[in-house]
Amino acid sequence: MLVAQVTDIHLGFQPDDPAEMNRKRFDEVIATLLAMNPQPALLLATGDLTEHGAIASYQTLKSITDRLPFPVYFALGNHDVRVNFRSVFPEVPVSASGHVQYDFVHGPLRFVVLDTLLEGQHGGALSPEQAQWLDETLARDGRPTVLVLHHPPIETGNGWMTEDLDAPWVQRLADVVRRHPQVIRMITGHLHRAIVTGWHGTTLAVCPSAAPQVAIDFRSIDPEDPDGRDMIVAETPGFAVHWWTGQDLITHYGSGGDHPVLARYNARMQPTVQHIVAERAGGH
Repeated sequence: MLVAQVTDIHLGFQPDDPAEMNRKRFDEVIATLLAMNPQPALLLATGDLTEHGAIASYQTLKSITDRLPFPVYFALGNHDVRVNFRSVFPEVPVSASGHVQYDFVHGPLRFVVLDTLLEGQHGGALSPEQAQWLDETLARDGRPTVLVLHHPPIETGNGWMTEDLDAPWVQRLADVVRRHPQVIRMITGHLHRAIVTGWHGTTLAVCPSAAPQVAIDFRSIDPEDPDGRDMIVAETPGFAVHWWTGQDLITHYGSGGDHPVLARYNARMQPTVQHIVAERAGGH
């Protein structure tokens, strides 16, 4: 089973431009996913769906995702606005506290979607009530589970796009995850880069953004000294595909748009393929 992921779409960054760059980049990702054979079984859209949380931007998103041949499941990020999202996507479940958090089963996997949005704050949040909900939700089912959220609770080395490991919300989440070994993967967005790390007994995979990426930079940053460093770069729009093998979840990262093809499987390449397959069958 293939699980596709797109994150940090930021629709509406250019709200008055019908040829908006972020819409074009998102369309390129969607076209790439639709061209896959086999196609994904579902798509996870992991937050910052819009730039300003405008209803018009959510309506644009809905017009795109409603046409897809596979179901789409949404999480919210720090650029989203709950009330506006819910007005356009009323079918997406919410908790008693109004958070967009829910669980579902697709094929052999269970997915638990968390809402780490604290409106007006850039970083993540998870209240004690949400942590209790997560703990109870995970306790109800022991099948392999993927935890889906926008904010990765990790230190990245990037001075301005990172989390405080001592933040209460990070500690609450870590306490819950440690208690539930069936969480085989945490998949997130927010950082606009592809990043993978271990986290309290599981693997945490950050998906690159559909919108432009964050530049790699491990220097500390001084809020009082704008030193001219690169911050946002126009790398190709990214996505992830998570392949369930029946035993493990394997994550691949790709990018939308057209790419030059340097080799195809034809008569010239057939001997290479035959050699590789024969070698693997030989068990060396």
